[in-house]
Amino acid sequence: MGYSDQRFNVNLSILFTELPLLDRPAAAAAAGFEAVELWWPWVEAPTPEQSELDALKRAIEDAGVRLVGLNFYAGQLPGPDRGALSIPGEESARFRANLPVAADFAESLGCKALNALYGNRVDGVDPAAQDELALENLVLAAREADRVGAVLLIEALNAVESPRCPVVSAPRAVEIVDAVNAATGIGNAKFLLDLYHLSMNGEDLPAVIERYAAKTGHVQIADNPGRGAPGTGTLPLEELLDQLAKAGYDGWVGLEYKAGDRPSAEAFGWLPSAD
Repeated sequence: MGYSDQRFNVNLSILFTELPLLDRPAAAAAAGFEAVELWWPWVEAPTPEQSELDALKRAIEDAGVRLVGLNFYAGQLPGPDRGALSIPGEESARFRANLPVAADFAESLGCKALNALYGNRVDGVDPAAQDELALENLVLAAREADRVGAVLLIEALNAVESPRCPVVSAPRAVEIVDAVNAATGIGNAKFLLDLYHLSMNGEDLPAVIERYAAKTGHVQIADNPGRGAPGTGTLPLEELLDQLAKAGYDGWVGLEYKAGDRPSAEAFGWLPSAD
């Protein structure tokens, strides 16, 4: 086993960002990838013009790549926000307005995984009230995902870089997964296992994989420290992915790392040669 046995896709919201959005799918294809994923690309627009959606859809189709993961609207990401669904008022409304738009866009490209980022704690708001709102919105998100045949992903971030986000451990994220599934009865909520974030939290990664592989709907990687490509830090990513595969995970592995001081096209030298 090893990297050659994995199915890698490129996150076009962190790699190839030196290029305009519509040029990134073709750049990923030119680098040898068959699949891509995206954060919600329009950080100011949960409901962009149909022409913008159509242009991105064409760019993905023309590049000959698959869209395998998409975030629901999550506010300013990258930036100060860490999601929108637990934020009362306007942000919650924007998240809800985005649900059918993102789900329809995913369906139009055969994308089967939609990620919903929780959001930060808000000063002066009862955390319990935020959690109640979050569950309501996640239930709506799960139903929208199910409408288009997709799973709903729930991700743990890391407390170092996201100190106001309350979902900063694998057990907490899986607790939310279980709550959403209990509330909907659908069973389509899954854990997004991001090895970088969990390592930043100091979690025991082999133990997390052993415990939660069966509830994992998607995997993302970056090395630590630095959030760079595999081999730039100290994480045994190849071994961890082998463990995931042995535990039954056969889905995509999203490359959600920073290219560093080089073009993104030069950040894949760690991958096995296709020869």
